Parts: sequence; structure tokens; C-alpha cells
Amino acid sequence: MIFWNIFSTVFLEGQSGVYGIVTLLIMWAGAWRLLEKSGIPGWWAIVPCARGLMLGRCAGRESEGRAAWGISLVGLVLDLIMLWFKNETLYLFLEVMSVAASIVYMVFILRIYSGLTEVYGARRAWMILWVLADWLVAAVWGFLPKYKPEWRVEDFRRATLSAVSGTYVEGMKDGLTVNLQERSVTEFFQKKCLLRDIHLYVQPGHMVLLLGGSGAGKTTFLNAVNGYEKARAEVTLNGGNMYTDYKKMLYEVGFVPQQELMRGKDTVYRTLLDAALLRLPASLTAADRKQRVEEVMAVFGLTPVKHNLVEKLSGGQKKRLSIAMEFVSNPSLFILDEPDSGLDGVMARELMTQLRQIADQGKIVIVITHIPDRVIDLFDDVIVLAKDADRTGRLAFYGPVSQAREFFGKERMEEIVLSINRREEGGEGRADEFIGRFAEVQHG
Repeated sequence: MIFWNIFSTVFLEGQSGVYGIVTLLIMWAGAWRLLEKSGIPGWWAIVPCARGLMLGRCAGRESEGRAAWGISLVGLVLDLIMLWFKNETLYLFLEVMSVAASIVYMVFILRIYSGLTEVYGARRAWMILWVLADWLVAAVWGFLPKYKPEWRVEDFRRATLSAVSGTYVEGMKDGLTVNLQERSVTEFFQKKCLLRDIHLYVQPGHMVLLLGGSGAGKTTFLNAVNGYEKARAEVTLNGGNMYTDYKKMLYEVGFVPQQELMRGKDTVYRTLLDAALLRLPASLTAADRKQRVEEVMAVFGLTPVKHNLVEKLSGGQKKRLSIAMEFVSNPSLFILDEPDSGLDGVMARELMTQLRQIADQGKIVIVITHIPDRVIDLFDDVIVLAKDADRTGRLAFYGPVSQAREFFGKERMEEIVLSINRREEGGEGRADEFIGRFAEVQHG
């Protein structure tokens, strides 16, 4: 009997009696057809807890669909626990929790039904039927040809991703070449595209500003370039492939994250010596490693504090030490994610000037900074990432700083970011316009 109860709870959604099972079967069939009309495989309608999630996508209410999926899953777990444990006090508590979950679930499912009513262009009166007999509405809208959604999920996504540059940058013997088709993850049974269609070439000796609003994919892009998070892409540095030759190329890239990954109780000298042990070839002698550490400390002005503990350093000194740790191996590419975070204007300017000097040695330096306009004169080029209508990070511009100002019609970098930010974020909401324009420039 217990196994039948479990089967009924999971697969029959707790339905009992002829009427309950018949209406559930009708709901399954109707939802199956609704999903197919919107371009989603119909079998999702009978997957436990997943129907609300998929109907949410059909309705353009994906956040509500995710909430409904999560709550229904919690409710299912509570129901299963109640089947096994017969303690009266615990059962009463779980029953109350289950009822509460059901009420919250109904709130989100009604929002989904409201969205479906809008997508199908139906009168608001249909909402009454959705509340009283959702199985009936699902069957009517699912099986009658005259009820059609105004858009399909797949068509909507194809429309928002239409502006593709069609560009491929040939790999060069010198410099950084990036051909990124896509960087995606899977969330709630659906692929979510984080980055798409980014193609560019950076010359040696160039210092590049990486610009974009919150959530545009700047850090994701940097991680894809340095091979930390592999994308569907081809990334080459001075002719070497970052993905196929990752272990070898690892030493060619210096990556400085926002977080300072240093032990506070170590001295500056000890910290750099440890970095040298990790990043320099094992064949190097101890004397050679020490000599390299001394050279790096001199470059970054750390020699006077070589015996100081890391925790006793100023904010600027810690930032310089973080960069020095990566500079030990003399990499060809430097990537820095907001290295000026927590620094005042003078110290930030000093740090950026030092990065400019590194670029002048023939290195490539790519920087994310929260004060771009204060140091923009130090940069050669700017990469602008923006979220398109599908919330995917896209390339809105790449080129010299002067051309960026002309392309966007803005003088300041912060104004460029505002122009591509969404309106609800306080921006102008012109991301798709510039993405499309730059795709045409690249294709042309």
C-alpha cells in the first residue's frame, strides 16, 4: 500500500478516484499540446513538478515558473515524508507546511496563467476558468487550432539573437586572438547563454579597457579567455592555443582577480618566492628564482617592504604585490579584474600607470576598472560588452578609445555604459542597437 501511495503522490500528483485521475490525464494531454504549440517538448507536461516551470516559459514568466517548480518540489518532498512518518505532532506540522506551500504555489501558478492569457490574446475572463478548472482550459487551448500563442519560445530566442557578426578572426603568431562562439550553462533544464559571438584581436603592447554594465559578462569573458572556464571558442596567444595547450599556456597568462589570495602572516619576499616556485620552470635554480623575485620587487616598488608581513601592507601595496605574484613568470598577457578596487584616486592612477608601463614592454594588458574615465588616457583600446534582449553578453564594440567615443556618440566611458544599460537599470536601453551596428561593421 505504501508503494502505491508513493506512486500516486509522485506520478499522479496525489489524485484519487475516477474524476481526479481523468482530470489529471486531461490536464497532461492539454498541457502537452500547449507546450508543443510554444516550441517546447510536450513530454515535460508529465514530468513531476516540471509542468509549472515549462508553462512559465511559454507564458514569458520564467521567474514565476522557476518559483512554481521549486515550491512544488518542496511540497512533493513534504508529502513523501508524511507517508513514511506517522508521528502525529510531526504529521500536523508537515501538513501545515504542505498547505502553506500549496497556497504560495497557487500564487505563482496564477501569474503564469495570467501570462498565458496574454500570450494567447484571450480575454481576462478566461482567468476564472483557469482558477476553477485549469485542466479544461489546457485541453481547449491545447487541442483547438484557433487558439495559438503570439510567439513561440524558440522563435523569440531566435529573434533576440539574430544580429550575428559572421566574423572569424584569423589566429596571429603574435598577440591575442579570440573567437568565442558561445559560453553557456544549464539552469533549470534549460541552456542559458552567458556570452555569444565575440571575435577580436589584441596587438602586443596594447592596454585594453573591458567595459560593460553589471551582468554583461565581463568576468565570464576574462575566465573564458584565460581558459579557466572553457567556452565554445578558440583562443590563441602568440600562436599557442589556450584550450588545447592549457598547461603550457597557463604560464603565459597572469590573472589578478578581485580577491587578494595571499597569506597575511607571510612576508612580501616569502610570498613572491612561493609564487616563483609555482610559476617558474622546475629546472630553474634557487639562485635564479631569488634573482627573479628581487627584479620583480624592484619593478613594483616593493623592495623597501620585502620583509614586511602582507597584513601590514597598505591597500596599494597589496594590489601591487598581487600583480607582482603574476608578473614573476613574465607572462605575455595580463588580465586584471578591478585591480583598483578599494584604492583612492591617486593610488589607482599610480597602479594603472604601472600597468601601462608593463604594456609598453610588449605585453597585453586587459583591465576591468570602476573608474575608467580617470585613467582612460592610459588605454589603447576598449572592449564593450552589453546584454542583448535575451540577457546574453555580446560584443557591442571593440577598437581604439577615440573610435569608441565616435561610435557611441559619447565622450565619457561611463556615458557609454549608461547608453547600453537597460532602462530599468537607469540606462538608455540601446544595447541591441549597438550590438547590431557593430555586427554589421565586423561583417562588412
